[in-house]
Amino acid sequence: MTERTVWRWLAAAERDESAAAEPGARAQSKDRFSVTSEVRYLLALWKGNVAAVHRELTARAARGEGQPPPSIPTLHRAIRRDLTPGERAGLAGGERAARKHDVFLARPRPWRNQVWEADHVQAAVLVDVEGTARRPWITWFTDCATNAITGVAVTPGDPSRESVLAALRSAVLREDPYGPFGGVPEKVRVDRGKDFLSRTVTAAFDLLDVTVEDLPAYTPHLKGTVEGLNRAVESMFLASLPGYARQPRPGKRSSRPKDEVLLGFEDFTTQLLAWTLWWNTEHRPAPLGGRTPLQAWQDDPAPLRDVPAADLRTFTLEDAGTRTLTTRGIRFRRRDYVGPWMTGQAGIRVRIRFMPHHDHRIEVHHAATGRYLGPADLADQATDEQISAVRRARSARARRLKKDFQASQRERYAAVNQPEAPQRLGALTTAQAEAELAQTADSDLAQLAMPDLIPHAAPPADWRTPASLAALTTPGPPIRYPYGRDGASAPDGRDGRAALPTTAEDGNAS
Repeated sequence: MTERTVWRWLAAAERDESAAAEPGARAQSKDRFSVTSEVRYLLALWKGNVAAVHRELTARAARGEGQPPPSIPTLHRAIRRDLTPGERAGLAGGERAARKHDVFLARPRPWRNQVWEADHVQAAVLVDVEGTARRPWITWFTDCATNAITGVAVTPGDPSRESVLAALRSAVLREDPYGPFGGVPEKVRVDRGKDFLSRTVTAAFDLLDVTVEDLPAYTPHLKGTVEGLNRAVESMFLASLPGYARQPRPGKRSSRPKDEVLLGFEDFTTQLLAWTLWWNTEHRPAPLGGRTPLQAWQDDPAPLRDVPAADLRTFTLEDAGTRTLTTRGIRFRRRDYVGPWMTGQAGIRVRIRFMPHHDHRIEVHHAATGRYLGPADLADQATDEQISAVRRARSARARRLKKDFQASQRERYAAVNQPEAPQRLGALTTAQAEAELAQTADSDLAQLAMPDLIPHAAPPADWRTPASLAALTTPGPPIRYPYGRDGASAPDGRDGRAALPTTAEDGNAS
């Protein structure tokens, strides 16, 4: 502060002793401007733009809808004084911006395998997947007590419940190459992802006696261990790989260089698993006090609960019910599956389990005893060349359909510089319109139907039949049908609906 400012503070303190408690504070007066609900509404409307709020308040005062606003500096001071930083950020950027100013409590560090956290994260790096650049997804489980990555699974495309089951299997097993981390946890925290809450994954957790804690949506701070791992893997590993999607690029366009060589999916998975091993055995996170996750795991005396590998594989497969083994194998989803162990087994009842989306193989168990019999592979399976050709044909067809759909939905409107109704562009000749309508009519089954090919018989003489309908019937003697039978209808009334006959014959009049 300048010397003049300090002398002014001292003079104010001599006049009023309360001013010494907060030097430089402005004196509060009754007419001091404060932020009202209207100002808060306008701040949210204009995304925190104070100058725009001031213009709006000035325009309303000119229309007689309120008092003139103070100056812009006064409005700024009132907003900084009456609103917290979180409120100002929330009015400008929404809930996510306001959350950055919140204070979060830290959970007490539990023992190993008490709580795990699981999540999907899309790697910010492009990987060569069969000639196509894709961003793979990583699914992993982490232990909240030791910060260890207990299980991981990598998917070239979108993750599914299969990714969760594969990561869960690698997380629970403690044998090579998964150990020494693992065992069955007491609780697993997940967000509201449909993959983690699917019926198959929920059944696997129930069989393992694991409590699933479903966190509310948009609350990443409630599973901070795995969210911190998601940020760490990008800054500590993915940023150094070729094809990093968020790498700053020179020039105006941020496109990837054409000569950039991407990692193959297998190489990417190998390097990711190597980084996971480094994280567990060499990295020393700050919450562990200079220890590695492996040292923290080994120093924890909490007992571990293991599951045999055979039982775990059964628990992490989807149950498809029971079938009868026939001479053609096992019929599943309208396809036959066979295996060499089926010789001499025709006629027994078996239970099918399978990994989701792995439709080339199923696992077969005895229906009565639950004993594992063996795998069964798809009979008459197409070759890799045939599958690739089918996929190329499907992709080409999808591209054609997408192009046709976009062309049919494209509409152009004329540009205007005066207020007027929108004017749609695209003129057609009469011949073009008739040809397109004729093509549509030929493809419409309702238009192809010819209900008047065989005219209806003439109605009874006592019916009041409109002339338009009488012209569509065949001439001849009227045929009497019992009312309400054989699809016959009653005569038309004045309102166009079927009316009852006026005579009382046949006992059907009312």
